[in-house]
Amino acid sequence: MKQYIEKNKERFFEELFSLMRIPSISAKKEHKDDMLKCANRLKELLLEAGADEAGVYPTDGNPVVFGKKTVSPKAKTVMVYGHYDVQPAEPLEKWKSDPFKPEVHDGAIWGRGANDDKGQLFMHIKAFEYLVKTKKLKHNVKFIFEGEEEIGSPSLPAWVKKNKKLLASDVILVSDTTMISEKVPSINCGMRGLAYLEVTVTGPNKDLHSGHYGGAVANPINVLCDMISSLIDKNGKVKVNGFYDDVVKLSKSDRAQLARAPFNIEEYKKFLGIDEVKGEKGYTTLERTGIRPCLDVCGIWGGYTGEGAKTVLPSTAHAKISMRLVPNQESSKITKLFTEHFKAIAPKYVKVKVEPKEGGNGFLIPITSPAFKAASKAMEKVFGIEPVPSRGGGSIAVLADMQKILGTDPLLMGFGLERDTIHSPNESYLLKQFFGGMESIALFYEYY
Repeated sequence: MKQYIEKNKERFFEELFSLMRIPSISAKKEHKDDMLKCANRLKELLLEAGADEAGVYPTDGNPVVFGKKTVSPKAKTVMVYGHYDVQPAEPLEKWKSDPFKPEVHDGAIWGRGANDDKGQLFMHIKAFEYLVKTKKLKHNVKFIFEGEEEIGSPSLPAWVKKNKKLLASDVILVSDTTMISEKVPSINCGMRGLAYLEVTVTGPNKDLHSGHYGGAVANPINVLCDMISSLIDKNGKVKVNGFYDDVVKLSKSDRAQLARAPFNIEEYKKFLGIDEVKGEKGYTTLERTGIRPCLDVCGIWGGYTGEGAKTVLPSTAHAKISMRLVPNQESSKITKLFTEHFKAIAPKYVKVKVEPKEGGNGFLIPITSPAFKAASKAMEKVFGIEPVPSRGGGSIAVLADMQKILGTDPLLMGFGLERDTIHSPNESYLLKQFFGGMESIALFYEYY
């Protein structure tokens, strides 16, 4: 495929950029029209690449793009999953270039969605195009691209249930994850789930003068901070009652297999600009982000935060709390346990509200499956080293839903790197990974 890429790479850039220029930000309602525009562009690209049919299908939220090509009723069917929605670009002042005016320089593609996930799903369209044009395609291929992954995929499970027959396949092929490094390829054999909530602590019925009432009335910000600090103990364990009840401890052999992944703690700290790591006692840094659950505060606010001073004792304080879960932990159960625990530890001088925002379960896939072996062989040929099985610390919650509804395992064949700073300013995607991903995907079809 190298020659095909070299011959067509300028066209590839322009086609990818036609997607990246569309600010398909699912978190913002004002971009509703952009979601449809991006979906329609993907439909066009699928048809141009050689799909027999492609369409844009309505859901209760943003539309789904579905396309397919049938080679033979007897052939195996590969279904490619991806998402065309992207994260908000803020803070805009941190970007070195316009996030929605993509560029190629310094050996990488730059712009929002370069990696996550427009650049990665685009690799699949081009690998498919190559196989069709060269008459090497021997599998039936289906594509499902959604527009709500960045907000928890609220509409997709229902659409998948309604279209179960349409989506029948032998494997769900996904590129929406990262490799350990550009020198050490890896394939995720599992991802964590998520329970995400917003909590509100309310004290007095209005903001108060801190001089008149300070010291006599509970400050909701102070109380919220105390409550949050009690959620994790000095050993990094989450103190929510029942939080670990369903966590399966990995055997020594399983942990040894995952420990094959090369990891330099000093390089890790230098990359992040920190002096020391912190996490659950008894586990390595990679284990903390792969096989263990955790709890983090993703945002906290209340009172006056503008310029200058305002001596106010606030009425309310808020926080957004994320809990990453490991397979076997149910997101709905953890949400319930957290809600009960957080309300139980609230002192009588405040009221507490807990509002669930997003959730989904984690999953595992067998590394002995034909699909995993084919992906491993393909990546080894392209990158020159056998990929290491790894566990993803992030979440693509809808894949667990699809696995359950369709009875089909996902295969996480991602090519991003931590340096790509997805979800942050100056997102990028190395051309080496972009083109290497196309080659690996094309070879996957050959070996599977």
